[in-house]
Amino acid sequence: MSSLMKGTAILTIGLFLSKVLGLVYVFPFYSIVGEENIGLYQYAYIPYNIMLSIAISGLPIAVSKFVSKYNAIGDYEAGRRLFKSGFSVMLITGVVSFIFLNLLANPIANIVIEDDEQIYSVEQIASVIRWVSYALLAVPIMSLIRGFFQGYNHYMPTSVSQLVEQIVRIIVLLGGSFIVVVLLDGKTETAIKFAVFAAFVGALGGLVVLYFYWKKLKPEMNTLLLSNVSSGELSYKDIYKEIIQYSIPIVFVGMSNSLFQLLDMLTFNSAMISIGLAKVTDTYLTMLNFTTQKIVIIPVMLATGFSMALIPTITKHFTLGEYGVLHHSMDKTYQILLFITVPASFGIAVLAPDIYHVLYEQSEMGAEVLAHYAPLAILFALFSVTAAILQGIDYQKWIIFSLLTGLLIKLMLNTPLIKVMEVDGAILATAIGYIVTIIINIAVIHKVLHYRSKVVFRRTLLISILTFIMCVAVIATNKLLYIIAEPSNKGITALYLLICVGVGVIIYGYASFRLGLAQKLLGERFAKLGNKLGFK
Repeated sequence: MSSLMKGTAILTIGLFLSKVLGLVYVFPFYSIVGEENIGLYQYAYIPYNIMLSIAISGLPIAVSKFVSKYNAIGDYEAGRRLFKSGFSVMLITGVVSFIFLNLLANPIANIVIEDDEQIYSVEQIASVIRWVSYALLAVPIMSLIRGFFQGYNHYMPTSVSQLVEQIVRIIVLLGGSFIVVVLLDGKTETAIKFAVFAAFVGALGGLVVLYFYWKKLKPEMNTLLLSNVSSGELSYKDIYKEIIQYSIPIVFVGMSNSLFQLLDMLTFNSAMISIGLAKVTDTYLTMLNFTTQKIVIIPVMLATGFSMALIPTITKHFTLGEYGVLHHSMDKTYQILLFITVPASFGIAVLAPDIYHVLYEQSEMGAEVLAHYAPLAILFALFSVTAAILQGIDYQKWIIFSLLTGLLIKLMLNTPLIKVMEVDGAILATAIGYIVTIIINIAVIHKVLHYRSKVVFRRTLLISILTFIMCVAVIATNKLLYIIAEPSNKGITALYLLICVGVGVIIYGYASFRLGLAQKLLGERFAKLGNKLGFK
């Protein structure tokens, strides 16, 4: 069990650090290429993100499950057969996907760009999509190797390769952009192409790390192969049927947010052009799908990180039929998620003008989009956790159904709502789509587990009240600081932001400890901290 927990921790830390790096690079990159040009990058970023979701979620877990299952019964040959055939399959898949995305680049660009008044041309959009497609040549193979190692309980190769992949990508992205734009005074369009191509270079870096681990661990795996006990002849059809059954639900969860963004990418511009806003549509879409999304996803990562740690416990108690303990674990999961996400998302909303100014630039529209988009973090986190619970109780098919239903609703509502409410229409359509998806997930959980919780409802009300008090204090502090002196630069704005965040954390933290909420939800260490601070 300790080995399993250690492996899970290594994977979680590696993925978390990789995601953090994937957020941090955006801010210096934005300052290098500017607001107008960052939009060109985001048109390639969404297809890349979908590829990345497949690479780091679905396939590795599916392969690891298969390999682990047959290794457990001594059939090491089954995993090797999957690896050998899978290497060829992934190589072919990568090449076919690369060609397919290249062929689709122009049709996608023609859907996105519909008016001469838009900032970018069809050829510019098609070009960045083609440049990011090179990553498809390496990503599938990398996924297979990571999953194979995980099947042998070797988690370090996945974690280290993810980090190296992200670090190499960011170095190439920022370094290349800086050289092209600042040192060579070249076109920002060239820098954007270089930036999206960095995904391929990063993937090569990840593959180098995996090759190093392959050389290191191969003798150990060959020794195990010598003691092989056949479980019966498995056809390749059976092998890949099992892999597909494992991977598809996980892939859908991993790229859920990117699929909602893809719908915006394909429909937003046409709706905005139809109401005469062609000149600003690319900029607004960038704010919606890229700059604000990068900020909003931070509390989601924190909340789901805490909550997901409880999912293995949920799986265990469901398997053993211990429904009382299972319901208690689910209560705690939902409460931790809301305890972190609700104040963080509304805190971002009330401080949106300063946050957007410090991280990007002063923009009234950018701040407005961020303020309206921030509360959706609660829905993103709820979807992740309800989907994880469905995986834990082996009801994965419902994840696909609920997500596809939510996407269909988003698609139906997006264009009419955008025509009436502009960017807010796209945000509202996403919110409604996620709410429907979450309701379906919760309904299935309730039907299977007969789960209903009054304590979660009461705690949600309490968290909402504490968040409201926190927001009032933060807004009052912010207004007072602006009355004393209007910030003249980013440095002063950052200082004001730190003060306001500090006030929010102190108010929410004090009230949570005073009421015993933090100690109950966040465990023994926080209870000890509360005792030291005088909250018993």
